Amino acid sequence: MSSAKNGLKAIALLEATKGVISVLVVFGLHKLAGQDIQLVVEELLRHSHLNPANHLVQEVITQAGKVTPANITLVIAGALLYAGVRFIEAYGLWHSLVWTEWFALLSGGIYLPFEAYELFTKPNLVTVAVLIINLVVVGYMYSVIQHKQDAKPKE
Repeated sequence: MSSAKNGLKAIALLEATKGVISVLVVFGLHKLAGQDIQLVVEELLRHSHLNPANHLVQEVITQAGKVTPANITLVIAGALLYAGVRFIEAYGLWHSLVWTEWFALLSGGIYLPFEAYELFTKPNLVTVAVLIINLVVVGYMYSVIQHKQDAKPKE
C-alpha cells in the first residue's frame, strides 16, 4: 500500500500547489487594488515577451479587464475560499483520510466535462495538459477507492 500512499501524497502536493497559486493571486490582486488591472497585466505580458496575438494571452487580458475595483473583493474572497478548499484537500490526502479521497474524485470529476468542452472549442497545449492531469488524478482516485472497497471483508 506504500505506492498508494505515495500517489496520494503526489496528488496532495498538486492540490497544495493550486492553493499556493491561489494565495499568490490574492496577494497580487490586493497589491493591484485600485489600479487598472488590465493595463498592469498587459504591461507584464509585454515584459514577458509573450505573443499578444496568442489566444491564451488574449484570454488572460480579457479576464483581467473584468476585474474592477468594485468586484475585486469578491474575486479575492473566491480565491481565498478556493485556496482553503485545496489546502484542506491536500492535508486530507497527505494523511490518507477517506473522505478527501472521495472529495478528490468528485471535485476532479466535476471539471472533466468542462475541460473536454474546452478541448473541442479552444484546443491548445494547456487545455490538453490540464485534461490529461485531471484524468490521471480522477482515474487514480477511483482506483484507490475501488481497491479499498475490494479489500473490505464481505459480510
